[in-house]
Amino acid sequence: MTTPSAASVPLKWVGPIRISGNVARTETAVPLATYETPLWPSVGRGAKVSMLCEEGIRATLVDERMTRSILLEARDSGAALAAVRQLDAEFGELQAAVEDSSRFARLIGMRHEIAANLLFLRFEFTTGDASGHNMATLAADRLTRLILDRVPGVAYASISGNYCTDKKATAVNGILGRGKNVVTELLIPRAVVEEVLRTTAAQVATLNLRKNLVGTLLAGGIRSANAHYANMLLGFYLATGQDAANIVEGSQGVTLAEDRDGDLYFSCTLPNLIVGTVGNGKGLDFVEENLARLGCRAEREPGANARRLAVLAAAAVLCGELSLLAAQTNPGELMHAHVRLERELVSQDSGSDR
Repeated sequence: MTTPSAASVPLKWVGPIRISGNVARTETAVPLATYETPLWPSVGRGAKVSMLCEEGIRATLVDERMTRSILLEARDSGAALAAVRQLDAEFGELQAAVEDSSRFARLIGMRHEIAANLLFLRFEFTTGDASGHNMATLAADRLTRLILDRVPGVAYASISGNYCTDKKATAVNGILGRGKNVVTELLIPRAVVEEVLRTTAAQVATLNLRKNLVGTLLAGGIRSANAHYANMLLGFYLATGQDAANIVEGSQGVTLAEDRDGDLYFSCTLPNLIVGTVGNGKGLDFVEENLARLGCRAEREPGANARRLAVLAAAAVLCGELSLLAAQTNPGELMHAHVRLERELVSQDSGSDR
């Protein structure tokens, strides 16, 4: 049944999806808020496939960190380099300053770039169950004041130097990570590929190579080779109270498909999933209900609910990606499905037989 969210975006629960891995072992439906109604049955087909595989989708959380880069102006490049060396030597004191200013933020890394006399410092934090935008900015502001007090030869330029990078498609996030880095994998038996997806492992693997890898390369994609991660992420983000603009970097990821003697190995790597279970957007009734139904309101150690939410989002992405690629191996299937499903929805909404 389709239900409206508080923002009147149609929302539907799809699944269940079977998930295993180092964060969660569960079978759960997921909520997707979207105007693209064929997305629901498409993700649903991928979810059905997951239920027919013994381990389901194996979702591995590889890393997590939220970043904020500050921009300092030095006298010259030598002064900028001296500042970096001093900060590296005093990194423990920077960590202590962050811990003193927050219950949950922890400084786990610092990287830099020097361009002329400009010093870009990219701070990396863990932020508990929050996605961490504001927490990281608050900590970076505290660190900026500390640096200006202790490091000679540098001055304030900006609290954000665009080396973070927030809501922009860049190489740095894919390389260094921002948010949750999740890898999802599914090994699908030959019979399931043929009966449910109506294709073969060889066809999917070939299409993925030609479309997602070669096609994206020719288009000049940045750290990305996938068909439509953004579709599932936007639906999931809207349904769970996330900052939807983060699908810009969140949709950067790589799909891999292999024919393993007729079985299909299918994987989606998402290095920039920015999700949280507390913070802005989480106070809405429908968001609270959705997070609770997803099991992300349980009493767990700080950060565990957000990690669970990240692997659920990544699993939904794999389901939709798999179904779309399978459909595109068959001429006409994608457009036929869109036309049929959208006409059915119009007929239901109008009460007519059109």
